[in-house]
Amino acid sequence: MNSTKKLVGIILVILGIAMIYIGGFHAPKLMLPPIITGIGFFAIASVFFKEN
Repeated sequence: MNSTKKLVGIILVILGIAMIYIGGFHAPKLMLPPIITGIGFFAIASVFFKEN
């Protein structure tokens, strides 16, 4: 079970990085919803990592 939570946490961190990249760097202008979603993914991933 711990390895599953760790894997989900890693996937969430990767998704968070991707969302921040899409909203902050790839878009023609700054888009806040993907950046906020990316920060949310980091917050959820931190919960998964703390439970291990």
